[in-house]
Amino acid sequence: MYENALHGEKYGVYGDHIRFDYEKMLSRKKKVVRKLVSGVESKMKSNHVTVVKGDAYINGRSAEGIEVSCNNEKYIGKNLLVCTGSEASVPPIPGLKEAGDVILTNREILEMETLPASLVVIGGGVIGMEFASFFNSLGSKVTVVEMLPEILGGLDFEISAMLRDIYTKKGIAFNLNAKVVQVEGNKVVFEKEGNTHTVEGDKILLSVGRRPVTQGFGLENLQVELLRNGIKVDEKMRTNVPGVFAAGDVTGFSLLAHTASREGEVVVNNLTGRNDLMRYNAIPGVVYTNPEVAGVGETEESAKAKHIAYKVSKLPMAFAGRFVAENEGGSGMCKVLTGEKHGEIIGVHLLGNPSSEIIYGACMAIEQELTLKELQEVVFPHPTVSEIFKEVVFSF
Repeated sequence: MYENALHGEKYGVYGDHIRFDYEKMLSRKKKVVRKLVSGVESKMKSNHVTVVKGDAYINGRSAEGIEVSCNNEKYIGKNLLVCTGSEASVPPIPGLKEAGDVILTNREILEMETLPASLVVIGGGVIGMEFASFFNSLGSKVTVVEMLPEILGGLDFEISAMLRDIYTKKGIAFNLNAKVVQVEGNKVVFEKEGNTHTVEGDKILLSVGRRPVTQGFGLENLQVELLRNGIKVDEKMRTNVPGVFAAGDVTGFSLLAHTASREGEVVVNNLTGRNDLMRYNAIPGVVYTNPEVAGVGETEESAKAKHIAYKVSKLPMAFAGRFVAENEGGSGMCKVLTGEKHGEIIGVHLLGNPSSEIIYGACMAIEQELTLKELQEVVFPHPTVSEIFKEVVFSF
């Protein structure tokens, strides 16, 4: 909202003395969160779900079933679903603990009451880039230190590079192929190309990934098998222990809220007699920067690694008239990958607003194994940014 107001003159809309109130932003954020949480709580209550708040512990299995204790009460169940989520990874970087409250994770940074004049982000992944984007928009001096050769590892390499170029022009400093070796107070020391560098910030955001929470609640008492530091599950989200299921970040596979939701549905469906399997070939990923990035399915890099024969076509977002109308001076791209033999959609990747609202169509195309010919017969509304999808389909 602030960026749109700040650059309204591009569209012939002028505002004097554009400013923002950081405290009010935080206040509204909290209000929205409370509303959403209360909505979920209300839904649970209306469906007669008992919610117990406290530190739970798995005691083990008895003749009666699986026993869990919480708040000095014991609960017995025939089945157990573990959804303990994930937490921010904290690497063993010398000086981290000594830096105190200068160091922030994704939790603490959302509770800051004042805007930092400068911010160093260790890690250029999704969370790191989203916060880098936000604080850059509000005027903080932002520096990103990333160990890999490109930001947003795992996403389409070309689109990641395009987003980095956009934010470089917006003033974010990127240090790629840079390994952090020490933190000295509010200074981050990193090595790059054999040389040692130092960058300073009022706050340092630690954003080097997340790890499943598998310790501290008695999981070992059931002898559940682990994989990739998370709980190993099959396509029905079953663990190696009968009656024990796991869903969400704790599996360590796809650490996304919408993935967790679908995994939970698979568990419930199988427990209530409906055969259901979890598939991961059409899980969308979104980066809520400005502009947004969204992708689903194979990237060119993953297709090559899996030896999948594919064809690719791409177009600038400017081929969609509405994108041009609503994004003055903005750049973006839509890339579509298809199987070489049958022409089925296997991957779609977008840079540009509102990618997050468009990507679901690509998810459906992959899930239903639609081909180029079938998509060419789908009528897209005009004018919409989503038309870019069809434009690319016709460009093969």
